Amino acid sequence: MKLAELSKEEIQELSMVEVAYLVMKETKEPFNYQDLLKKVAELKGMSEEQMLDRIGYLYTDLNIDGRFVTLGDNRWGLRSWYPLEQVEEEITGPTKKKAKAKAEEEVDELDENIEVFDDEFEDLEDELDELAESEDSDEEDEEFDEGDDIDELDDEFEESDDDL
Repeated sequence: MKLAELSKEEIQELSMVEVAYLVMKETKEPFNYQDLLKKVAELKGMSEEQMLDRIGYLYTDLNIDGRFVTLGDNRWGLRSWYPLEQVEEEITGPTKKKAKAKAEEEVDELDENIEVFDDEFEDLEDELDELAESEDSDEEDEEFDEGDDIDELDDEFEESDDDL
């Protein structure tokens, strides 16, 4: 089926995605989404307002319909034009190095923060160990003093036993 063979009424009855398919099939080249939308709206005799109301519907239909493939940068083509490997290459082609560099900087910054945290944590552990050791030595001193008191009490009891 070709668009030139269809009457205005027949085109009106077709869905936007069907018209988009016929347009791409006849031109045999990928379209920018906005250009495709304008072409479909023109063929269907839609007003600017009607086109803007349906802008999301066509995009959704293109995503769902297995005959279409996104090529990146808001470009669309027909899946039948591309072998699987070529589509994957074209889709993954343009990369953003700035975003990657920024992400690496953030990771480096996080690594530095982790190192600082680890250092602070180790310092805190050392301080707690020192504090615990000093408390242990204080307790040992107190135990010794308590022992002295017990000896005195023992002596007192022995004296009282002797009195009996």
